[in-house]
Amino acid sequence: MSNQEVVILSVGGVRFVTQASTLQQFPKSRLARMLNDDDQEFKLVNGEFFVDRDGTLFTYIMDFLRTLQVSLPTDFSDYQRLQREAEFYGLYPLADVLSQEHLLKPRLEILEVRFSLQEMQAFFRIFGSCSTTVETLSEQITVFAGQQSGQSWNSPFPSQKPLVPLPLERPSHHDMVFQCGTNCSAGDQFVARYVSIKPDNRKLINGTNVLGLLLDTLLKDGFRLISTRTVSSEEKVECYSFERMRRPPGLTVRVSQTPGSSGAAQAKRSQAQKGK
Repeated sequence: MSNQEVVILSVGGVRFVTQASTLQQFPKSRLARMLNDDDQEFKLVNGEFFVDRDGTLFTYIMDFLRTLQVSLPTDFSDYQRLQREAEFYGLYPLADVLSQEHLLKPRLEILEVRFSLQEMQAFFRIFGSCSTTVETLSEQITVFAGQQSGQSWNSPFPSQKPLVPLPLERPSHHDMVFQCGTNCSAGDQFVARYVSIKPDNRKLINGTNVLGLLLDTLLKDGFRLISTRTVSSEEKVECYSFERMRRPPGLTVRVSQTPGSSGAAQAKRSQAQKGK
């Protein structure tokens, strides 16, 4: 059968259309042998291969064959059943990954935003249990600074005044610190810091407005606000706690041919370490 030839399978009554090359990713699997009529478990009926197995779980089998990645929904729970299906089809690299389901299960992610409003300045500190999320958020947030005479909180700089982007302070991989608002420097000079949070293009100087945009950004990114509390009433520090179920990075199974293996599939698991 040609690699580009279209193959139709009916798995438990669910119809799948794919190319022969997809089913031949692992030459020793039963799906590959099926194309050569080497497995009697698969019946060819009216031009379709009929398989009396779970059609819903076969969706994940096909996704694995097309991408060589194991990516499952956050609410997935049938790891043992899917492992059994993988073993039935002779896809042992997939079965091996599924046997380590702790690598595939979503993890609870915690994020805290601490906010302090002091006169005309607002201070923010964001801490996250996942460094990847904090890194991504730091790429979305930009602080711009500039100076102007006789300006105050409610009098933003003229639009023609150039603002200089400042790097965020990063005490560790898991947190970041920044501020906005105005403070007086020498004489009647005011230093102002504006905050922009992508994809919103506005530059905001008011701390309450920045807080609102930040919380809205987190909610849109799948976080859920679980609590608000006052950390320090004297310093007016408020803490907003968020959580979400973080889907783990997809595990990739790489297939390579080795001399003398007769086309046997050699699999290597890999997982992104960043964010652990």
